[in-house]
Amino acid sequence: MTNVVRRPTPADPTPGLAAGVDAPSSVVRTQPPELGPDAVAVVEGRSFMVSNAAGDVPVGTIGGLVHDDTRLLSHWELTLGGAPLLILSSGTVDDDSAAFFLTNADLPHVPTNSVGVRRQRFISEAMQERIELECFANEVQSVQLRLRVGTDFADLFEIKQCVRDRSANITRDHPADGSGLRFTYRNADFEAVTDLKSSPPADRVEENDLIWDLRLEPGMKWHAELTVALPRRPSEMPSLHRQFGKGFDLVGEDPTEIWHTDCPLQDFDSELINRVLRKSKLDLVALRIEQKVGDETIVLPAAGLPWFLTIFGRDSLVTAYQTVCFGPRLAHGTLRMLANYQGTKLDDFRDEEPGKILHEVRSGELTRTGEKPHNPYYGTSDATQLWLILLSEYWRWTLDDDFVRQYRDNVYAALRWIDHYGDMDNDGYVEYATRSPQGLGNHCWRDSPDGIAYSDGTIPVLPIATCEVQGYTYDAKLRAAELADGPLGDPELAERLRAEAHRLRQRFNEDFWIDKRGGYYAVGLDGDKNPIDSMTSNMGQLLWSGIVPPERARIIADQLLAGHMFSGWGVRTTSTSNTCYNPIGYHSGTVWPHDNSLIAHGLNRYGFQTEATRIIVGMLEAADLSEHRLPEAFAGYDRSYGRKPVPYPTACTPQAWASAAPLLFLRTLLGLEARDGQLTLNPCLPQDFGRIKLLRLQAFGKRWDLEAIGTQGHVQLSE
Repeated sequence: MTNVVRRPTPADPTPGLAAGVDAPSSVVRTQPPELGPDAVAVVEGRSFMVSNAAGDVPVGTIGGLVHDDTRLLSHWELTLGGAPLLILSSGTVDDDSAAFFLTNADLPHVPTNSVGVRRQRFISEAMQERIELECFANEVQSVQLRLRVGTDFADLFEIKQCVRDRSANITRDHPADGSGLRFTYRNADFEAVTDLKSSPPADRVEENDLIWDLRLEPGMKWHAELTVALPRRPSEMPSLHRQFGKGFDLVGEDPTEIWHTDCPLQDFDSELINRVLRKSKLDLVALRIEQKVGDETIVLPAAGLPWFLTIFGRDSLVTAYQTVCFGPRLAHGTLRMLANYQGTKLDDFRDEEPGKILHEVRSGELTRTGEKPHNPYYGTSDATQLWLILLSEYWRWTLDDDFVRQYRDNVYAALRWIDHYGDMDNDGYVEYATRSPQGLGNHCWRDSPDGIAYSDGTIPVLPIATCEVQGYTYDAKLRAAELADGPLGDPELAERLRAEAHRLRQRFNEDFWIDKRGGYYAVGLDGDKNPIDSMTSNMGQLLWSGIVPPERARIIADQLLAGHMFSGWGVRTTSTSNTCYNPIGYHSGTVWPHDNSLIAHGLNRYGFQTEATRIIVGMLEAADLSEHRLPEAFAGYDRSYGRKPVPYPTACTPQAWASAAPLLFLRTLLGLEARDGQLTLNPCLPQDFGRIKLLRLQAFGKRWDLEAIGTQGHVQLSE
């Protein structure tokens, strides 16, 4: 009997290597139902806490306090008289704070609603929680307040999958006076500590529980303040917030104010745009990572809450591109940080190659001990091109020749990666396939195991060349040619890159085009160079890259806005005409705001302003019905299915490139471009949006004022 050799696919990317090894780290968010749809999350930089609507973290859920990829609290439950508290109202106050308004259940000798409870939670240098009780009864109430505390020190990757039992190696050193709890875990040189302080001290400690025996007089108020330290790495900038008792004051420059200083001043007639942009900017501040690189403090966006509060390649680069017209700070920091991590050698375990830009960086136990390859991991086929695209866009908006020249070697290394390592079989296309037993199956933005599939749902064999990656490559080479003609001073390179881009465009439009179903681009080519025939939103991103010839642009625009692709809220990742369509499949039918922002920008590039505006209005209205915030993804149900967009059940919120999408939407509505030291406007604003003014917008080291209404607009230097 002949043994059948299994060929690698994104669902099983290393069939020979994976035997006996843990599965690759999942990118699909699987959230158990215990926390409920009203789960509350607070975030600040690299720290977050997720709880249920009462503020509790039951054992066995994805909830808890996570800092620097390690869970410091996995159990955090407050009871009064031995019973859970009843929820009156709860939710976030700002991204870094939340409030929970609760009352007591019906207890022996304590009627329901006799004790009001408020929990306030805040993340800065520490996780701080204030618990306040107020007695509304007409007589004295004797009650026991108990806080159950526990930690498993789980690595972030385990929280999403399966948490190993570390209990035998966790040391408990709880002060006898009830002033707190202390847990310590060590594995080789990895150490994690949960140090909880309580003021006032608990009356007693039982195992890992803090207990206060309270005697509440009528009208009496009582409170306790709890603090869990969140240690910073030497390169990380400290939080600017003081502790609870200092009134939430700030120390030093407030990053929110810095962001608003960077951004142009808004003066909009439309309250819709005002509300959504205000929320977007606050979310981007919450997701910032501030680090010292040499003598410089740089800022770049983390990808999203809860799973991606770290440095990413693709996500951070796209976010920085979306925001560059609102100030170059994020683009500057992203370019610099990712250049520092650019690949220098061949490392199969980490999918590293010379010149390659990373996928993500992690610092939890599994990475530190070498079980996971994320220090950093390079499994991405598009971040290198996106780095070149962002460098070009940053230069177009700043004309900072010195900055570009500083990264000359990085540019050349990135271009070599595209042609040598990215093009695995020398056919002119950038393909991907992992070499790591821990590697991702898909190295494109649709990075779930079934993110790239034939229209019937069959998973293709690797290596795969996706269509949008070829578009990014085309755009990256043309932009690098522009830099070569300009600050890099290398006209021979510029000529070569333009010729290569021209050949890529010609071949791409022959090999990826499918005439069926009215005409569209295949989502990719499989390992046998056969078209992967799903109709997807990726073809919309081709318009953003400019690789689509004008005579086909109208066909693509019509497909994107047809009912099988456009839900009414936005363009779906997958057409409903595909058998594999699933409105709540992660990449097989959902609506992604960042995807739609690139699609709309691409439509506008080809002159389809009406179509772009239709997408943008749908997305802004979806945000307004979702607390003014765009999440990572919506379900792909048609707008007629309900009055509000149906949430994707485990979407990251906030997520950087979703939060940044409205900024690119506004730029697209304005037709705002920076080129050759000039700002140009070509607006197409809906009538009910009225007038839009942006004052003191940064470009070319100067400040500019612009105003638009309808299809009319003008730009001038600020006074």
